[in-house]
Parts: sequence; C-alpha cells; structure tokens
Amino acid sequence: MSQAVAAPPPAAPDRNPRPRAPKRWPLATMAGVLALVPLANIGWDAATGGLGVEPVEALVRRTGWWALTLLVVTLAVTPVRRVTGWNRLIQIRRPVGVISFVYALSHFVIYVAIKQWFALSFIIEDILERPFITAGFITLCLLTPLAATSTRKSIRRLGGKKWRRLHWLIYPAALLGVLHYFWLVKADTRPPLVYAAIVIALLMMRLDLPAPFARKAARSDSAEPAPSRS
Repeated sequence: MSQAVAAPPPAAPDRNPRPRAPKRWPLATMAGVLALVPLANIGWDAATGGLGVEPVEALVRRTGWWALTLLVVTLAVTPVRRVTGWNRLIQIRRPVGVISFVYALSHFVIYVAIKQWFALSFIIEDILERPFITAGFITLCLLTPLAATSTRKSIRRLGGKKWRRLHWLIYPAALLGVLHYFWLVKADTRPPLVYAAIVIALLMMRLDLPAPFARKAARSDSAEPAPSRS
C-alpha cells in the first residue's frame, strides 16, 4: 500500500513586505483640480467680501480672464506635446478645455443674471450694438459645441475626422476671445496683445511645424489611442 505524500508546510509570511508604490493621480485629474482652484478662490472672495468696491465687475473680469487663459493653455497642449514629444500631455487638453468653457459660461451668466438682471431687451441690445460683447457672445457660441462634444462617445458618434474638423473652431473662438478682451480694456492694451501673439503663434505651429517636429507629430498623432468601445 502506497503512502500519501504529505503536503509541504505553508510558506512563512514575509515579515518585511515591500512597500506599495503610492498611487499617482492621473494627469487629467490634477489638471482639472488646478484649473478649478481659481473658481473656488473667486467664490471665496465673493462670500467674504473680497471682490473690492465693484464686486460684480470683479466677478465678470476674473471669470473672463480665466476663461481666456485656460483656452490658450488648451490650445498650447498639442504644439507643446509635438515639440517636446511628451505624449501624456494630451491628457490635460479635455479637462482644461471643458473648465475653460465653465469659466466662459460663468462669465456670461454673471453678466446676464447679476449685471443685467435678466433684462432681455438690454442684453440683446448690448450683443447687437456693443462690439466687445458681440465678440464675447460669438466666442461662447463657438465654445458650446466643443464642450458638448468633448466626450469619447461624441468622438465615436461624429467620427474622428468630423470631430477634429469641428474642434478647429477653438481657433476662431480664441481669436474672438482676445478681440473681446482687447475691445474691453480702455487703457492698457498690452495684455490682450500678448494673448493675441500667443494664439497666433500657436496657430502657426499647428499649420506649419518644422520638419523634424512634423515627423514626430505625425508618428505621435497616428499612435494616439482610439476611443474605447466600452
């Protein structure tokens, strides 16, 4: 009669387990949180009386400034990624772009609800007769479909080619946003001119990159992951 082979004793637990690597926040999450910090700061100042002697004007100007600034950051993502080869940078484009729209929408809502008290006739008159408000309103109209189609589901529904064509509207939106800013300021026009120079430079980089960067861009563009089907 054969004897049963005894099972080996269980291994002793490791008394010195390896420390787990700390979890890293996704780049998109960090960018989104950072982009929302100014909005939280604006809300805090509004709640604590920190907006100065003209609080409504301060709300309008600060939300507008951050809308334009984050829009320019969104525009800069692809050229910077192509030049540096840091493809992970593309992860921040969607959250920063959407939050830029949140600031732009807040900018408009403050103007409509607080500055004009929903006086529709005055709002329409402003849009039609004051050029800087006309430019700002058109900018918001251009940004709205971009924010609405920022999801992967929208990319699948529209198709990559149509989606990319639609999202080229970000360039006229940015230029009109700069024009809105330029017409708004009355004394120092240097800040909007700086924004204009940056937007034009970014547009030129998208249209005509130097050859080495263009080859790298073509490879990285073709390597971008397709939207998931789940």
